[in-house]
Amino acid sequence: MIKFIFIFLISLSIITCNGQNNNIVNYELVRNWPMLNEGYKLGQPTGVGIDKNEHIFVFHRAGRKWTTPFPDSVISVNTVIELDNQTGKIINSWGANYFIMPHGLTVDKQNNIWLTDVGLHQIFKFSHEGKLLMKLGVAKTPANDSLHFNLPTDIAVADDGSFFVSDGYGNSRVVKFSSTGKYIKAWGTYGTKPGQFIIPHGIAIDQKNIIYVADRQNNRIQLFDTNGNFIKELKNDVQVEELPSIAIDNSNHLFAIDYDPTINNDSTTKGSTIFVFDPSQHVKYHFGASASANRITSWFHDIAIDSKGNLYVGDITGLKVLKFKPKK
Repeated sequence: MIKFIFIFLISLSIITCNGQNNNIVNYELVRNWPMLNEGYKLGQPTGVGIDKNEHIFVFHRAGRKWTTPFPDSVISVNTVIELDNQTGKIINSWGANYFIMPHGLTVDKQNNIWLTDVGLHQIFKFSHEGKLLMKLGVAKTPANDSLHFNLPTDIAVADDGSFFVSDGYGNSRVVKFSSTGKYIKAWGTYGTKPGQFIIPHGIAIDQKNIIYVADRQNNRIQLFDTNGNFIKELKNDVQVEELPSIAIDNSNHLFAIDYDPTINNDSTTKGSTIFVFDPSQHVKYHFGASASANRITSWFHDIAIDSKGNLYVGDITGLKVLKFKPKK
C-alpha cells in the first residue's frame, strides 16, 4: 500500500508540473549545437527560420544592440547565416551593408527569405542566396499608412504569395499585401480588446489560412482570417509580461515562447519558456532553456520547427541559438 501511494504521488506530481497530463512529447536540449566557426561571434539572434532543405536561417545583429535612438549606419558584416541542422555549421552567410537593426526572419515555401528592420522601418524579400527581390517602406521614415511602417517586426507568407506584416512597435496593426507588394488593407489599433494589439511582435499562418499574431505585451495570441476578421484569442496560461513569437509545424500544432523579466534574488531575470498547445489549443506544458520546467536567464525572441519536430529558438540574452529535440 505504501509503495502504491508513493507511485501515485509521483504520477500526480508529473501531471501537476506539466499542467495537463504526462502523455506528452518531452524535449531535450541538444548540447554543443550549433558548431560555429572558431572565433565567430554571433550577435543577438532575433529571427529564426527553416528552408526546404531543413537548413536553419538566423538573422542576427552582429555586435549591435538595441539603443535609443538607433544607430544611423548599416551593419557592415553579414547578418544572415545559414546553418546545417545536424551539425550547426555555417553553410552560407550574407546580408552585409543592408540593415540597421535586424528583427524578424521568415522563409517562404519558395525558399525566399523575408526580413524586417526596425531601424530602417522597412521589410525585405531576398532570394535564398541573398539577392534583393523586394523592399517596402521608406527608409528611416516611420508612419501609419499604405507606404510606411513604424518598427515592423515580422512577416507571414500565404500559399498564394500574399503576405502579412506585423507592424509593430510603433504601429499596432497587421498589414496585408499582394504577392507583388501591392497594399491591400490593414487592421488593428492600440489596446487590449479583440483585434487590438500592444506590440504585434510575431506572425504566422497555418494550413487553413488562419493568421496567428503574437500580441506581445498582452501575453496572448490572436487569430484572424485573411481579411482581418477576429476569430479568437489564446492566452498564455502563465501570468508573465510578454509573448513575443509563435510557430506552427507541418501538422498544424502551435508553439509559442514567452518572457518573464522579473528579477530573481540573484539579480538574474527569470527568463523565457517554450510552451506547446494541444490539438484543442490548450497549453500542454512549458519548458525553459535547460529543457526543464525551471526558467533560467534567457530571452527567447523567435522560434522555428523543422519537419522532425526539432525546435530552434534565438536567445538574445545568451547570444546563441538553442536546439531542442523530442525525447524518444
